[in-house]
Amino acid sequence: MFRVSQFMRLIVEGERHGEMSPVSPASRRGSASMAGTLRSPPMANRPITSGPTPPGPVVIWNLIRRCNLSCKHCYALSANHDYAGELSTDEVFKVMNHLEAARVPVLILSGGEPLLRRDLFEIAARAKSMGFYVGLSSNGTLIDAPMADRIAAAGFDYVGVSLDGLAATHDKFRRLDGAFERSLAGVRALHARGVKIGLRFTMTALNADDLPGLLGLMRAEQIEKFYFSHLNYAGRGNIHRAKDAQFAATRETLDLLFDRAWQAALDERDEEYVTGNNDADGPWLLHWLHRRRPDLHARFGGALRTHLVAWGGNSSGVNVANIDNLGNVHPDTMWWHHTLGNVRERPFAAIWSDVSDPLMAGLKQKPRPVEGRCALCMHRDICGGNTRVRAQQITGNPWAEDPGCYLGDDEIGIAEGGGRVRVTPFSGKLRKSVYAVTTA
Repeated sequence: MFRVSQFMRLIVEGERHGEMSPVSPASRRGSASMAGTLRSPPMANRPITSGPTPPGPVVIWNLIRRCNLSCKHCYALSANHDYAGELSTDEVFKVMNHLEAARVPVLILSGGEPLLRRDLFEIAARAKSMGFYVGLSSNGTLIDAPMADRIAAAGFDYVGVSLDGLAATHDKFRRLDGAFERSLAGVRALHARGVKIGLRFTMTALNADDLPGLLGLMRAEQIEKFYFSHLNYAGRGNIHRAKDAQFAATRETLDLLFDRAWQAALDERDEEYVTGNNDADGPWLLHWLHRRRPDLHARFGGALRTHLVAWGGNSSGVNVANIDNLGNVHPDTMWWHHTLGNVRERPFAAIWSDVSDPLMAGLKQKPRPVEGRCALCMHRDICGGNTRVRAQQITGNPWAEDPGCYLGDDEIGIAEGGGRVRVTPFSGKLRKSVYAVTTA
């Protein structure tokens, strides 16, 4: 996750005060103090120290796979029916004890559609009582007034609602007429009850033109956060990868988003803009600043780069983890085709720290053993090698170049004219994975 607004505020600070704040320990990747800022009071009051047992990752937990929608880009391939073998309430509670022991700071409860799980609020209440920061990820269509009352009473720290375009586009993505209006009604109901909410948007070539309208909607509805996700190649997102936005459209769209975040920072608006699933967004911020404000780039480009390096880019297998509905643990939500272990069989901490799995060994290696143009890139220390799942889905090799990187050869400091990995349409067959890790 790339917190665009955080970096824009640093640039504004530099312009107004003549210097940019230095990198703090809390800004460094994997910092214990960062985990402390995310915890709710009970766990926040527990001493958190750096040392041999750093804080655990943010855990995105797909408690249920069933969903009332069948979205085109769903990484879980969810449908509106029950799935056998899902974790029971007691099993969820046992795993939560293990997550607490692993010093996990944040739980994002997701699905499918998590509101379809009957014990969701019981699970949320226990998580809150244990001191986790608890988020909820929903499509919003089931949030009527009574449901909004329950969500508000549960005390979720944050609720993200997906809107992938304006009415016609969103309904087409969600394969349900009226889905947009129902989701928007849910957003309004939560906002009226004081729940902190954000809009989530996944861009493809089919919905890029709707972004300006959605940003306008965000401000009109006084929504605090906008999460912009690049398409990642998992589940239906992999099946429809040929419809990924092309590089030029991606760059133009990010310029729009960065311009918006910059003006919001200048105006001191209480708005947060965040991107995800393409860590080239960090280096792109440096290029954006050089083009938009060369004077500020000349003064603060070096300091900004230091902050971006401290951010560190892709966190799969390091600071972000996923547990699916069956209890399988994955490096993140986009790696459902690669299982590290199951929480029914081993505690989460034992699975997460096990680097006998070659993929996890590579993800935790610093720098990661990326190849091709990613290995030569001057911004590798910022993006961390970007998103490995796209490389694996296209080439079968998770360490190949990320085919979703939209930066040109000249922008990453390598000789122009080299070939690029081409995004090919989904063939219906999984490529043989190559997980060899080199330490050179």
